Amino acid sequence: MKKDRSALSRRDALKLTAAGLGALALDPIKMVAQEAATPFGAEFPMLDSLATGEWWAKGGAAAGAKGKGKGKGKGKGPSAPPAMDVPREDVVAFAIYTHQNGVLKMTGQLYPLKPGESREARLEIQRDGEWKEVAKADVIYPGWDVHFRLENWDASQDVPYRVRHGENAMFEGLIRKDPKDKEEIVVANMSCNSSRTTGLRPEIIDNLKAQNPDLLFFAGDQTYRHTEHTAGWIEFGLQFREIMRDRPTICIPDDHDVGHPNLWGENGKLSVIPGNADGGYMYPVEYVNQVQRQQSWNLPDPVDPAPVERGITVYFTRLTVGGVDFAILEDRKFKSGPAGKIPQMGPRPDHINDPSYDPKTIDLPGLQLLGERQERFLAQWTQDWTGTEMKAVLSQTAFCGAVHMHGKENERLLADLDCNGWPQTPRDRALEEIRRAWAVHLCGDQHLAVTVKQGIKEFGDGPYAFTSPALVNTIYGRWWHPEDEKPGPNPIANSPLPWTGDFHDGLGNKISIMAYANPPDITDEKQRADGYGVVRFNKKSRKIVFECWPRFSDVKDGDKGQFAGWPITVDMEANDGRKIVGYLPELVFEDDSNPVVQVVKEKDGEILYTIRVQGGRFQPRVYEGGQYTVRAGKDQPEKDLLTGLEPHAKEQAGQKTLKV
Repeated sequence: MKKDRSALSRRDALKLTAAGLGALALDPIKMVAQEAATPFGAEFPMLDSLATGEWWAKGGAAAGAKGKGKGKGKGKGPSAPPAMDVPREDVVAFAIYTHQNGVLKMTGQLYPLKPGESREARLEIQRDGEWKEVAKADVIYPGWDVHFRLENWDASQDVPYRVRHGENAMFEGLIRKDPKDKEEIVVANMSCNSSRTTGLRPEIIDNLKAQNPDLLFFAGDQTYRHTEHTAGWIEFGLQFREIMRDRPTICIPDDHDVGHPNLWGENGKLSVIPGNADGGYMYPVEYVNQVQRQQSWNLPDPVDPAPVERGITVYFTRLTVGGVDFAILEDRKFKSGPAGKIPQMGPRPDHINDPSYDPKTIDLPGLQLLGERQERFLAQWTQDWTGTEMKAVLSQTAFCGAVHMHGKENERLLADLDCNGWPQTPRDRALEEIRRAWAVHLCGDQHLAVTVKQGIKEFGDGPYAFTSPALVNTIYGRWWHPEDEKPGPNPIANSPLPWTGDFHDGLGNKISIMAYANPPDITDEKQRADGYGVVRFNKKSRKIVFECWPRFSDVKDGDKGQFAGWPITVDMEANDGRKIVGYLPELVFEDDSNPVVQVVKEKDGEILYTIRVQGGRFQPRVYEGGQYTVRAGKDQPEKDLLTGLEPHAKEQAGQKTLKV
């Protein structure tokens, strides 16, 4: 992180993250006046209506939500959210945090405040048994969120905290120390939390507490309340706060969080057609930024914080937990919308049902997926291994279309452009970068749990990817169901699932299906195939385990309680699945320093991969003939160690003793 970005004052950081919202530091008189107004303009009185203006006089949550279900995208509208008028000792609803490179960032979410109540909240931490106030911050309207940033944070110990408002309201939790001494780092992979099923989620929370993840990753659609984000976000917080209160949490908003049925952000432009397939955002910038601020301000500072068009903020960044480095992407923010750019070949611009279409005809020059800024970030991230032993990429949705049936079990769709399998060329570029770090990809969005091995030029030459199931799947069902009902070539041996193996998705991408969790009956709460994923990164063995747990499972049952086909264990190095044609000399490092090693093809300067060596010995592999350079360094490949190397059979490649 560049020094001038990480050293922002709290107020300046808030202004940067909430660009387009106007001044945040308002005196009480101006604050009351602003709260009495429609904050997003007279054209959008429905936006956050349950938490704005004279919210307490609007008849409660049920009355406020009446009629808000119309036009909510997939399926019917949600049920009423919880009431916003709560006892005043309960106004601090929940908090989420992360810490990175000595900076703690925490977001506290409050219920709406009433006239005369303080618009300030405090953060206290406990040291040596004594509570100490360490920060104060303004509560932001609209949104009622508050943000604390502490620098010089000591991540070597657990620290109790509490967010306070007034005399009696508080929310308590634990800021966990960085688990860098743990051999295995555990991540919960979650998404798609149906607002149609209200109430708490004890069946999920109890299991997560038993599994005790080091990091929570919510990949999007934390709420489906569309125009009522604050109410929906508080509802989500009530459902998951018992697990979020005491561990770092990543929440990245997806389409439904910002009120869309689908989202192609196209660098922030304004969307003007129903369904939003023209690209951009349909609601005011202030509302989009509020959603992103509430959900993602607690993340480490953006690596490239410049807003996109119209002042919409960005949050793509990185977070290291226990030596596992997570690149956090915004795979909706820069993606091109299909309408007007490719021929329409289905009932709507983003759905293709024409069996005669050629996928190459929609992979057009200039179409974007991650966008140039995020591609640049990924390229830099793959080469920086500071404090890192393994890597993973986190985003909203999958880099393929691993699904056949959409909405109903008999509604087949050939290709869905809403997934990251389109556009294909930038999809391949993204996977090539992920492969260069031998990283896995974790995501959600699809309402269908799937583990795949991505293919770029050949089947299986890309990284592994795990799409989590919907947490609560009462919005939209999906199924993996090949039309010929046959497995693909190279099916998984002894799999309990009939349709594994190599397939082309509807966009022509090569994918190898390892496991999928079809819902047996989408109308039965116990058979909707909802749940969550758990991913285990073992730093000693360099293995990654994907687990997939049904919503109503009992983790005490062990592996047999998981969906059929899981758990799946993969080697970190297998995320680069290219065919090996030879080896360079085995590298033996004198000081056993576990350096970072990079292999570069001299012909064109292509970086094959950059990884941290384990145990001080490493034999580079290559995938074609020619000459290669080996670079190395403590945390980055800082210097050329060997040049002009040519591949040989492994036993003939020899050995080189080196010092970094």
